[in-house]
Amino acid sequence: MISIILATFNEKENIQDMIDSLTKEIKEPLEIVVVDDNSPDGTADLVAGLKYDHVTLIRRKKTKGLATAYNRGIIESKGDIVGWMDSDMCMPPALVPKMIDLLKEYDAVVGSRYVKGAKDTRAPIRTITSTMINGLAGFVLGYGIKDYDSGFIVLKRSVFNEVTLYPKGYGSYFIELLFDIRKKGMTVKEIPYTFNERSKGTSKSFSSWFNLITLGMEYVIRIFKTRLKRTR
Repeated sequence: MISIILATFNEKENIQDMIDSLTKEIKEPLEIVVVDDNSPDGTADLVAGLKYDHVTLIRRKKTKGLATAYNRGIIESKGDIVGWMDSDMCMPPALVPKMIDLLKEYDAVVGSRYVKGAKDTRAPIRTITSTMINGLAGFVLGYGIKDYDSGFIVLKRSVFNEVTLYPKGYGSYFIELLFDIRKKGMTVKEIPYTFNERSKGTSKSFSSWFNLITLGMEYVIRIFKTRLKRTR
């Protein structure tokens, strides 16, 4: 079984398209776990109303946060292969079957914006800051990973026998996870895709300049803390 986790907050405009696209693209037995953080726009109610047998809805009214949502989804999911991606259709569901197939050779497969053949079509300020953060992560942490904060991944559940997803932060958790996977000697394959700006809804990472700067600092601190923690 393939388990795909979707973390949602105010994604009513996108979530059904996302679920339907994953259902169409993935031919193996599939479960989709939607973890919703009490979206005021009614995202959870829409998902509950779909009544798909392969979709599980988890409503969280007190706990919030992207990393904690993915961690909850991992715990609740049942698949031998686990994956997650943004729920806003910026990442292509059509790429997931190829990522799953590559798990025959690798322990984890990451959709990457920074390997050959990839594109990032977002606004320049977002692509510049993301490139800078990933350049810093690659320099400090190594292992040749180009997109340390991708957030688009499928991996064997057995990976979690060796590493733990530390559910802290918005997207910086992914940096630490990839570093730990490689440090444990497991393999990671990055494959290119085109990351598009969302066409519906509001970005959570670029809701304001203050939010963008705050997130950037969180990533930088997480990069150095990860490096220092693993060398003690």
